[in-house]
Amino acid sequence: MGGDHGPPVTIPAALSLLRHESDARVVLVGLPDVVEPVLASHRAEFGDRLAVLAAAEVVAMDDKPRDALRRKRDSSMRRAIDLVKSGEAQAAVSAGNTGALMAISTIVLGTLTGIDRPAIATSLPTLKGQTLMLDLGANAECAPEHLLQFGIMGSLLVSALEHKENPSVGLLNIGEEEMKGNETVKQAGELLRASGLNFYGNVEGTDIYRSTTDVVVCDGFVGNVALKTSEGLAQMIATFLREEFGRNIYAKLAALVALPVLKAFKSRVDHRRYNGASLLGLRGVVVKSHGSADAYAFERALFRAIEAVRFDLIRRIGERMTERAANASETGAGA
Repeated sequence: MGGDHGPPVTIPAALSLLRHESDARVVLVGLPDVVEPVLASHRAEFGDRLAVLAAAEVVAMDDKPRDALRRKRDSSMRRAIDLVKSGEAQAAVSAGNTGALMAISTIVLGTLTGIDRPAIATSLPTLKGQTLMLDLGANAECAPEHLLQFGIMGSLLVSALEHKENPSVGLLNIGEEEMKGNETVKQAGELLRASGLNFYGNVEGTDIYRSTTDVVVCDGFVGNVALKTSEGLAQMIATFLREEFGRNIYAKLAALVALPVLKAFKSRVDHRRYNGASLLGLRGVVVKSHGSADAYAFERALFRAIEAVRFDLIRRIGERMTERAANASETGAGA
């Protein structure tokens, strides 16, 4: 029900997923008088692989997280997360209010042992593929331990999505040298170096798009600013290209000649391919789609959820954090 478009986007995306994934089952959670007409217009027949769960309320995009959590207990968002909590669903995907989704998911599902705070993680296009970046806004202020936890979770998510055995992890900083940055980042670097992760070291903002590392770790304040800056830059470049190729008849002719290159460029940097931010650290798979996503983009978010489930991401993160706690306990006992 959430996002800029709601069922006219989310339902076609879900139906497309069912056509591509024969072992998938989808539960559409929302207002029946809105969901069912859209579903009927597609004349979809998937038997028991497709179900509709009625909800009485919808979390609005401008609802405060606290209000969504306390006053809308029968919202489509809450009921979807409840399905994950009960085990009736293995993942929930929403294009709705990010703050509300994080608040509801955290309270209903809880965090994994050893994880202090959930983080928002998503993939960004790079020169050689993609890089996972976290946190992108869930935690404006972080302790060094939180950044270490983000590195562990991000490494496991990349393994799930890209099937990489030992992803590299970089710590976003103002310089590559170990002495650079504030005390939080310096201490986080020490923890990451001793973590057993494939820690590359400090990376700068330019490294995000150079594919220097598979994972880039930062606090939510820095991550959100970097993400929004990147989105603004991409929009500016697209606007400049349209303006220049439309400036006069000669530019328009040049655009026709360059059309294959422009299409390839658009496909390569198409943000829809990377849609779907994982809320990592919860006792369940929750994926946040961009609110403006179209059907293709929302389907990509659904695929991200499926890959996380197939990789058994929640169990793996839990085991890694339990192993880390046990090692820390042994070290402390030995000391």
